[in-house]
Amino acid sequence: MGPSSDGDRWEIELRLLREELQQLRNEQREMAKAIEQLVATFRMLATHLGIASEPYTAREKASNRQDLPGFG
Repeated sequence: MGPSSDGDRWEIELRLLREELQQLRNEQREMAKAIEQLVATFRMLATHLGIASEPYTAREKASNRQDLPGFG
């Protein structure tokens, strides 16, 4: 194998990786849209069922309370 065939092989590999990256980005966009739709649906359901009547706001934490990580 000469230098040109190695270079061609790298070019092909790079092209394939770029295509795969573009496909992953497109899938991420689709997933983000689906998540936004789920959030909107859950908000509508919560409001409809009377679980939530206003948007979420973080409360002041009590000093002696131990919350789980990730919960406000």
